Amino acid sequence: MNRVLVTGFGPYEDEADNPSGEIARRIDGARIGGYDVIGRVLPVDTEAVRNVLEEAIDATRPKVVLVTGVAPGRAAPALERVAVNVRDFPIPDIAGRTPVDRPVVGDGPDAYLTTLPVKAVVEAWRAAGIPGYVSNTAGTYLCNQTFYLARHLSDHTSARAGMLHIPALPTRATEMGSPPPPSMSLDALEQAVRLAVSTSVLHVGPDLRVGGGAIS
Repeated sequence: MNRVLVTGFGPYEDEADNPSGEIARRIDGARIGGYDVIGRVLPVDTEAVRNVLEEAIDATRPKVVLVTGVAPGRAAPALERVAVNVRDFPIPDIAGRTPVDRPVVGDGPDAYLTTLPVKAVVEAWRAAGIPGYVSNTAGTYLCNQTFYLARHLSDHTSARAGMLHIPALPTRATEMGSPPPPSMSLDALEQAVRLAVSTSVLHVGPDLRVGGGAIS
């Protein structure tokens, strides 16, 4: 079935209006590149997130899983190359948990590479006038955990899965000191997500699966 699952996160800490969750809500029900998009908002909860994500994947059987999350301080949208099997939280999740050096999946591999065509997505962004880049670290918080889970849960399928970090919104950046960090409008960030989806479903290129990843 021609479906894409796009996830964002709900509120946590100072991110009362998490733009990743808002984008997931905005594009839920859209049709991009001939594919139906299902948008889901995940809890910033290290214990609950796997079940919610697994249920969404089982229900939609997507061809692409795109996990998104906000990363204040990032200068532009960033496609993550690798998810590591580590939870080492710098701040608590919404239930107050702060795991330290704990695995995402106890018997899972040390890391997964993305299976999204990240370089092709960056080129599509540039062609549209959107800055963006490939990042080599997704951190060790919920974004990395969910990226790892998305790859782990889809590794036995033909689905492509990966992670996109987005910068803060201008309204949030104004609250973060002087000089404020980089920011982008919600409309621009939504366009970046839509292009990531369309490029991922339409791109024809090598699926290298080196440690389970594609970087074309």
